[in-house]
Amino acid sequence: SVEIRDVHLQEDIVFPQSERCTELFETLGCEGEIRLALQHLSDWAAPRPVEKTLMTLVDQAYVQPQPLGLVLIIGAWNYPWAVTLQPLVGAIAAGNAAIIKPSEVSSHSARAMEELLPLYLDTDLYPVVTGGVSETQELLRQRWDHVFYTGSSSVGRLVMEAAAAHLTPVTLELGGKSPCYIHSDCNIRVAARYGPFVNCGQTCISPDYVLCEPSVQSRLLEEVRECIKEFYTENPKGFEDYGRIINQRHFRRIMGLMEGSTVALGGDCDEADCYIGPTVLKDVSADSKVMKEEIFGPVLPIISVSGVDQAIQFISDREKPLVIYVFTEDKKIIQRMIADTSSGALLANDCLVHFTVSTLPFGGVGHSGMGCYKGKHTFDQLSHLRSCLIKSSSLESVNSLRYPPHTQRKINWLRLLLLKQIDLKKLRRFTMITALMGLTAFIVQVTGVHRQTDLDTSEGQVFRAVAKPPQPAAI
Repeated sequence: SVEIRDVHLQEDIVFPQSERCTELFETLGCEGEIRLALQHLSDWAAPRPVEKTLMTLVDQAYVQPQPLGLVLIIGAWNYPWAVTLQPLVGAIAAGNAAIIKPSEVSSHSARAMEELLPLYLDTDLYPVVTGGVSETQELLRQRWDHVFYTGSSSVGRLVMEAAAAHLTPVTLELGGKSPCYIHSDCNIRVAARYGPFVNCGQTCISPDYVLCEPSVQSRLLEEVRECIKEFYTENPKGFEDYGRIINQRHFRRIMGLMEGSTVALGGDCDEADCYIGPTVLKDVSADSKVMKEEIFGPVLPIISVSGVDQAIQFISDREKPLVIYVFTEDKKIIQRMIADTSSGALLANDCLVHFTVSTLPFGGVGHSGMGCYKGKHTFDQLSHLRSCLIKSSSLESVNSLRYPPHTQRKINWLRLLLLKQIDLKKLRRFTMITALMGLTAFIVQVTGVHRQTDLDTSEGQVFRAVAKPPQPAAI
């Protein structure tokens, strides 16, 4: 991570000038994925026993992870190291070779990756291919065993179309408009501290818009105003932890989305510097321009709803988002959001941090993507989970139930043998408990025998002492 910081990634503009931001948002997660893979790889790659039926009780039945082969990883520009190298960790752990294609938009990071990765990885197995659209298109014309793409939904469709020509499976980590519902009972100050301005809003899981009751809007605006001052000072433009829009084309796109909306906070900008300050829009309607596509910038629209019912309906009427955020102290509202909506993830009373939990699969659903990764989920995503059944030839008499002529008696036996599932974990527990009970009974029995023997011995000694005739007195 020292070398990555030394190549001055802030030259890609999207990153703040602070090297600490690079470590926090880029290299720390990669390091965690590497450590996790090294610690658990033997368990991930081991055969995974499955439940059996009575028909296969004495056979071996398990799932064996195997490498897919050659994986194409196409990274994104907003977090060029994290979203490129974290999938690569899983690809290597699963035993694949991989071609790494960093985004040409973050050109400095792409060049750094091209220079640094060959110092640590075999270039025959893990080459880095740089270039623009034409190079990516040429890569997609080739046949791969898996394509892992992070980026926009529009390009995701093209990736999937190209992969379909070879029946190649894909993982698409896309995005979309992730909503944030703020209920009136929550701690508004906590809700105001979430992450719509992290990395200048250029985060696929950034809250794209807020749904709240009208009474919440004014309180929220005041708290967001105070948080902006606390996080980025009175002058975010000059603060080292506040970034920039990646280029002027995206700058103009974001500014165009704000047209026709009322700016409640911020709104200051500088096209020459690709700077847009933290901005909040109020009283936004569903048909506003800013609601037509993913913003991917430091702009947060607030839409008024009457309550949780209308919020759920608003979310359900649109494409399935990558994540839904909800701020409330009411567990029933959280459960309603889980039960009545669909999204890649749901996070209550915080934002963004679910990406840091490697045991949770990270990915979208529907318009926001397909497939998932993080930790073991990346390993499984980039492995073929091969079914293995090793039969014993000693039970041919049982197998004969499958052979013609098919009688009702055979069908009745097969119904029992095939439909009765055997839970191996429960069977092992039952066997262990039975063995312990048998051992306990044996110990009790042996101890009882020894005690009875000792008792019999003592009683015999007493009886003999009593029954023994008196000796004549000595003369």
